[in-house]
Amino acid sequence: MTRTQGRAGGAPRSVDVARLAGVSQKTVSRVLNGERYVSDDVRRRVLAAADELGYRLNGAARALASGRTRSIGVVTLGTALYGPASLLIGVERAARDAGYALRVVNTLEGDPGGVAGAVESLLEQGVDGIVVSEPIDEGPVSLTVDVPVLVLGAPATFGGARTLAAGVGAELLARAATGHLLDLGHATVHHLAGPQRWFAARDRLAGWRGALAARGIEEPDVLQGDWSAASGYAVGRELAARRDCTAVFAANDDMAIGVVRALTEAGLSVPDDVSVVGFDDIPVAAYVTPPLTTVRQPFDAVAREGLRLLVQAIEKPDTDLPAQPDPPVDLIIRASTAPPRRAAD
Repeated sequence: MTRTQGRAGGAPRSVDVARLAGVSQKTVSRVLNGERYVSDDVRRRVLAAADELGYRLNGAARALASGRTRSIGVVTLGTALYGPASLLIGVERAARDAGYALRVVNTLEGDPGGVAGAVESLLEQGVDGIVVSEPIDEGPVSLTVDVPVLVLGAPATFGGARTLAAGVGAELLARAATGHLLDLGHATVHHLAGPQRWFAARDRLAGWRGALAARGIEEPDVLQGDWSAASGYAVGRELAARRDCTAVFAANDDMAIGVVRALTEAGLSVPDDVSVVGFDDIPVAAYVTPPLTTVRQPFDAVAREGLRLLVQAIEKPDTDLPAQPDPPVDLIIRASTAPPRRAAD
């Protein structure tokens, strides 16, 4: 019997795996469902036989046997912005590696009932757990969930079986970005914030404030954009007129690129006159002029660790979950930052 052949040349069945491995069908089911109390030798024989035959356990059969659908629901904002999109890709990869399928429901900005409705839709589909990657504060969510929930980059607002939280460490990264400019000798750092309905924008604002406060530096006025390069350009034109502005930390790379364009058009040199730091390390950041200093978000690492905890909560609901360590700070220093002229002269 070859890898592509089961009975009479058809798709292989569990009975074929059992016959080849020399065990019962029940034992095959126990092995492929990951149940305990199977010897290592038997487990190896069953897995080897399944691999040789090309056998895959039917998803519906697995659900009936285990009470689980091997699926995870994801609630996410329907946006192409780099951060949310990258986090969703990381979640998809981590779920696939863990052997789970994803069911994604997008929400719309400005819909206060969108998150609750999306969660209810996923629960009706019988998902084993839910990931909420919702970056905008749409108000409290009055919902009790009976499966484990992983909340990414936002406060945990659900009551239920088990609620986990994981973040990309945006506040720490913002502190590092601001601290880098202060370490270069800049007297202060201006901040171009993102829209404050976004949890990420609040975290980056808090990190900037914390870095200034730690050194006893008074905050300049906070300027606000909408994540776009156009909004960064508009704010950059304002900053170009401020003689006291030598350093800017923008809450994302797109806005930082807009700032650089406006400063350059005003006849100022980046970084000789004004240093600029972004946030995200989008792919183009290394290729603009000048290449942009920024901080890189650990999307894949956060998704992997968060999914690991969620799967553990699904499959071993009575076990304690370890505390998550702070994500690493990855400051990418390029040519858009330098000491201020007066410090360098």
